Amino acid sequence: MSDPIHATPPERVLADCDSRPEGLTDDEVQQRREEYGENEIVRGGGRSPFGIFLAQFDSVLIWVLLVAAGLSIWAGHAVDAVLITIIVVANGLFGFVQDYRAERSLESLRELTTPTATVRREGEERDVDATALVPGDIVVLQGGDVVPADGRLLEATDLDVDEAALTGESVPVSKAASAVERDTSLAERVSMVYKGTNVTRGKGVAVVTGTGMETEVGEIAQELAATEATRTPLQDELDELGRTLGLGVLVLSVLVAPLLLLRGTPAVQAGLTAVSLAVAAIPEGLPAVVTLTLALGVRQMSAENALVRRLPAVEALGAVDAVCTDKTGTLTKGQMTVSTLWTNDSVLEVDQETAALSEREHLLLRISALCNDSTLDDDGDPTERALLEAADRHDLDIDALREENPRTDEVPFSSERKWMGTVHDDVGYVKGAPEVVVDHCDRILTDDGPVALSADARDRIESMVGEFGDDALRVLAMAYREEPADAEDLAEGLTFVGLAGMIDPPREEVADAIAATQRAGIDVKMVTGDNVRTARAIAESLGIGTQALAGREIEGMADDVLRERVDSVDVFARTSPEHKVRILQALQAEGHDVAMTGDGVNDAPALKNADVGVAMGERGTDVARQASDIVLLDDNYATIERAVERGRAIFDNIWKFVAYLLSANVAEVAIVFVASLYGYLILPAVQLLWINLLTDGLPALALGADPESGDVMERPPRDPSGGIIGRQMIGLIGGMGTVTTVTLLALMFYTLEGAAAITPYTMTMVFTGFVFLEFAGLYVIRWLRETPTLSNPWLITAVAASIILQLAVLYTPLNRYFGTVPLGTADWGLLAVVLGICLPGYFAVAALVKRMERQ
Repeated sequence: MSDPIHATPPERVLADCDSRPEGLTDDEVQQRREEYGENEIVRGGGRSPFGIFLAQFDSVLIWVLLVAAGLSIWAGHAVDAVLITIIVVANGLFGFVQDYRAERSLESLRELTTPTATVRREGEERDVDATALVPGDIVVLQGGDVVPADGRLLEATDLDVDEAALTGESVPVSKAASAVERDTSLAERVSMVYKGTNVTRGKGVAVVTGTGMETEVGEIAQELAATEATRTPLQDELDELGRTLGLGVLVLSVLVAPLLLLRGTPAVQAGLTAVSLAVAAIPEGLPAVVTLTLALGVRQMSAENALVRRLPAVEALGAVDAVCTDKTGTLTKGQMTVSTLWTNDSVLEVDQETAALSEREHLLLRISALCNDSTLDDDGDPTERALLEAADRHDLDIDALREENPRTDEVPFSSERKWMGTVHDDVGYVKGAPEVVVDHCDRILTDDGPVALSADARDRIESMVGEFGDDALRVLAMAYREEPADAEDLAEGLTFVGLAGMIDPPREEVADAIAATQRAGIDVKMVTGDNVRTARAIAESLGIGTQALAGREIEGMADDVLRERVDSVDVFARTSPEHKVRILQALQAEGHDVAMTGDGVNDAPALKNADVGVAMGERGTDVARQASDIVLLDDNYATIERAVERGRAIFDNIWKFVAYLLSANVAEVAIVFVASLYGYLILPAVQLLWINLLTDGLPALALGADPESGDVMERPPRDPSGGIIGRQMIGLIGGMGTVTTVTLLALMFYTLEGAAAITPYTMTMVFTGFVFLEFAGLYVIRWLRETPTLSNPWLITAVAASIILQLAVLYTPLNRYFGTVPLGTADWGLLAVVLGICLPGYFAVAALVKRMERQ
């Protein structure tokens, strides 16, 4: 088996690519362009606006409503059909507006390409359009460039590349032309450069080994294109509700028509009654209420810095029981900071207030500022910038220091040398990897001045480097030499000064946010491209845990083994995009609903496969944002906690109005059905529609603005497999529906006084009684979910408006269209008695349901 490109010597890679150091000829370029195509990410077909609009109707509940509209037309209830159709179309339009910008991942990937590249062709360097590159081209790279294609390095001089967007590695990678081991992970392949990453410093020459869709970024694009959009628990539960309602309507129609025929009802009338009952059983306003409630949640979350790109994702957060989060820029600040200085057994925490620096600490920062190629104003190497910021925080005037101590010679940093040195007249300064710098030292600076560097001192330095590493610090050592002849003298005879420990620090608010999500029953896992030691240290400091698994171990695991391990692992380190998707799929296979957070290109496939994909808005790439369901505008992990809380509150509100609507509809059907068995049509179609669309609709909409209950983040995540209509809701609907049905049937028979046919007075009493009992039941349902009675002014307004509309139906000329008559004082007294009988029954049912829930 041939070695992979990163493990192959550069001269052999050149031969395999049929290329040469001076580059390809124009003819070769043309031939290869015809063979390989443009160096660009292929634009996916995507969904058309019309397709997005049609997708809004991909719901069983919507299909049931459309069937109901058709049945209404057949039964001669044109008004019912028109209103149902308006609701369905309006609901589709509203959802279309919310989803219009979704699914743009592939287009965003195109933006990662750089417009031009420097390439050698025909023995000369040229600037060409990056899309014109072909495999075998020789590309010249320098600081500030965006890598235009995947390539194998042939030369590298002090070359550092920021690959955070691709691998999650927070520190630029020092590159080298020498081959690495064949099983080296993507983040550690120092012999390779990848399309879309950024050269932070140095120079390099690479042969192009992959263009367009054959690059690492292209593979991610292909994976995104092959990924189907996930469905949220709410979408599945509403579909299940639609199927249940559809089956119920079918059974009801099949039962009612024969029973009426047996009682001698004419066939046409029996059929119309069956259809009317079927239509009455369906809560026509439910899809619109769900959509508007989710939209209200979107608006509230936007004010809390969470931008929702897909409506159902708002509620889906409430069902999440695992969060897989990236480290760099998500849990951490995404910028290197000097946190600790060590000088011969003296430790200084840089982020703490200090009275004054010791002479050794001052010298350490002086070396950090002078043996440094960065400035405070540029975005170059983050390590060098972190050293400058530390010096600046301790009042070193860097510009003045450099002006007073001009650089007269230097040894540039290289990945092979692992140190850099500068000469300033009569002194030379060195900074680099501790193990290398210590090998060049024969003395150490102490309070008493320089002394011989003993074996014990070397051991103390090595021990401190280890402690820094355990704390996730990146460590650099500083040293100096007096009166060097030139820069080459800095390779020996140095005096060791001390160590600087740097870290990409955790965000201040993240630890509390993680603790809050864990209290809510949500497991938090770190999934990062960073190394195991750093990742574990950060995870431990944030309270995530310390059980770690490396990407290399994941590669050797079968899927069933990974499923067994995934719950017990806290940290997944050195992960590739494929690893992240496998981790996600393992968690989902174990029954978890997973939210995946991230900001880099490498996070996009997992974001799109997750139950809820959460991208970072400020630091996140366009690719990550477009693959996600929710974007955190402030890149603040704490916003996830608030979003989960909002998602749970939204589900509570959806549960409340589903219970409210269905308990009313079940009672409607039961009353009309039982009354029809006695030959009475107690609630005609126009009254049923009035109840379903107006007296139900306004309060149900207002329920979407209910505040969350105080214990919403103290509960475990809900079980999506239980559905909206679980045991608790069935008990509530059945119990309250029975109380309403029995009471209103008793009212019907009482007011009929033995009459053979329904009178307008009896119809009006039952109709009005039903409306007011619904409002009473609404507040009982809110009590069951521990929502304060007067906490929602919108609901109070909606109930008041509905009562006014009901009174208008009774006391204005509208009553001729509804078949009602005005009611007197005694009639209202009788309705008050009915309400007084029902309310204790409602509360008794709710209390039993609450006890059932706790068992």
